[in-house]
Amino acid sequence: MGRSAEDGRLDAGGDVASPAVSDRIWTVPNLLSMLRLLGVPLFLWLVLVPQADWWALAVLAFAGLSDWLDGKIARAWNQTSRLGTILDPLADRLYIFAALLGLVVRDIVPWWLMAILVLRDVLILGALPLLRYFGYGPLPVNFAGKAATLCLLYAFPLLFIAGYANVVGDVAQIMGWAFALWGTALYWWAGLLYAVQGLRLIAQTRRDERADLTDGHRAVEDGDPGRGPDPGRSDPATQATADGEPGADVDGLGLSGREQGRTGT
Repeated sequence: MGRSAEDGRLDAGGDVASPAVSDRIWTVPNLLSMLRLLGVPLFLWLVLVPQADWWALAVLAFAGLSDWLDGKIARAWNQTSRLGTILDPLADRLYIFAALLGLVVRDIVPWWLMAILVLRDVLILGALPLLRYFGYGPLPVNFAGKAATLCLLYAFPLLFIAGYANVVGDVAQIMGWAFALWGTALYWWAGLLYAVQGLRLIAQTRRDERADLTDGHRAVEDGDPGRGPDPGRSDPATQATADGEPGADVDGLGLSGREQGRTGT
């Protein structure tokens, strides 16, 4: 089958869309995504070792800005690539994981929040072999997933600021938890949409395979030499003898020429 994620992309109405993508690697959006990936270990180090929260938030802000910018550039300059469709969501997930890990280690958020978000990604990753079996690659990011990521990337800086015991910290804690809860709900909603999209693609593939199998059986039956002559068809051999070949019926008496010779007529 060999279909990519883009080949199996469904739009809002459930139809398959085929965006123009390329196999290019060295594009401006891909370079921004690579820089964003390099910032993940730096961000985690700033959070856990020197606990330089403001520098860590600056790295997170750069990640959010580059995430928005590479999408704009990819569409405006027609630089959408298959590598970009992998790097972009990968960077988002790694920043979410790194921020959650830092918040959990520093006892700012409970471990169950990280477990809920990581479990969703584990289920998505577990579905990839099934999609690959049916010829599809990773599914493209949907709008709910982007909205969830945006909410979570807003929540984590606010939750870091919430650690400061002042009015700003109190306001940041309220807003941070609001974004975190909304982001978590949207994150799972996006996962449900991915599941529905994947099941539709698998069902469509099975329908196509059944249709191909049925057409193949019909073709074999129509051209099978072992079936014998069709009762509804005229036999070419019989037709040939009737047209004057040896053994044809003579004078409509139902006797062949050889039979006439035996009877002496």
